[in-house]
Amino acid sequence: MSQQLVNIDSYERPAGQLVDTSRGGMNTAVSNQWWNRSDDQRFLSLSALRESVWNRARKSDSVVVKSSEFKFLFNEAPHEVADLQDLRVVGEGEGHKFEAAPTHWAFGQMCQLAGVPADFARKLPAQITSDVMEYSLKHIRRVDSVKAYVDLERAELRATTGPEYGRIYDHEVVDAVMRLAGDGDGSMGWKVPGVMDWSDSRYNPHVRPSKETTTLFASDRDVFIFLVDDLNPIEVGTLANGEPDLLFRGFYVWNSEVGSKSLGVATMYLRGVCCNRILWGVEDFSEIRIRHSKNAPDRFMFEAAPALQSFAQSRTTQLIEGVQAAKAAKIASDEDEALSWLRGRGFSRARSKAIYDVVELEEGQPLRSVWDAAQGITAVARTISHQDSRLQVEGEAKKILDKVA
Repeated sequence: MSQQLVNIDSYERPAGQLVDTSRGGMNTAVSNQWWNRSDDQRFLSLSALRESVWNRARKSDSVVVKSSEFKFLFNEAPHEVADLQDLRVVGEGEGHKFEAAPTHWAFGQMCQLAGVPADFARKLPAQITSDVMEYSLKHIRRVDSVKAYVDLERAELRATTGPEYGRIYDHEVVDAVMRLAGDGDGSMGWKVPGVMDWSDSRYNPHVRPSKETTTLFASDRDVFIFLVDDLNPIEVGTLANGEPDLLFRGFYVWNSEVGSKSLGVATMYLRGVCCNRILWGVEDFSEIRIRHSKNAPDRFMFEAAPALQSFAQSRTTQLIEGVQAAKAAKIASDEDEALSWLRGRGFSRARSKAIYDVVELEEGQPLRSVWDAAQGITAVARTISHQDSRLQVEGEAKKILDKVA
């Protein structure tokens, strides 16, 4: 994907809201998805996305098979190097029998359960791979049973997990989002985000989704959705030029029914989204992750889905009150007190001075409140190249805001 694919000049839009990118944090999770998705993994509506993930789920079934009873068939005239298309996995359990070709992902999972290096197995001739896998699952296996997830229509083995794997289906996650967002077209508030024009740093929410700008994704192994309520921004203060400082709500969810990733829900307030889908001006970021363990479906029903519903229906006054409290929470009357307060939160002398200076430079006033400190901390965090270190520093900003919320 290239940023040039989006022609900003073609948008029919009002002026949009001015975004000061020095305020709040930066989040690249959506951008990482956007960069790495092929055209057939991009959708323009939640209904189209839901149809895609539902169709692959309805053709699939889970079967628990004893590890020692798996059989591997191979082409009688195998290639010199194994081609997974030459292999067929045969399994039987719970009254079901299947013969299916493993996907690249499923074969890797099965190798892990068998205790066989996947890269090694893929380089062997199909006949040897078959023998190695059967022997390992009988004698070296790490689990006694395997939960196989099979596309019965295509005779394709989609996933092989431990027997206690708690599958949360991708379509169930999409259904939960659709209950609060409809088709994701803005009719219920939530929609694919607009685009920020870097020529004037203004965010335009009135942009029709396209394959180049969408934030609705699904592949054969996962789903990722990012939506915002950018038509109903919340004023939390003023910018240096006197224009309102506006935030809007956003969330993203992700899942994999074949075990390539956990289920997750992240909620936040933000100020803008640029062409390559980096989130700017992020405040109050929160995240829930649920591993696909035995009780995962229940945790999704009783934790993640209600949390998302609560955020979608939350009162905007809660955010405004929180910002006002942070601005009212004075922590210093001069520079020495401000630096001492930052040092007390674990920041080094040099970083404390950098935080103080960036607030004075970008906010046009000295650091005196919790809100000032949080803005300065996130601004300095953006200068840190190492992602883990940057996220750790940004987390400190959230912690101090949470104390006065």
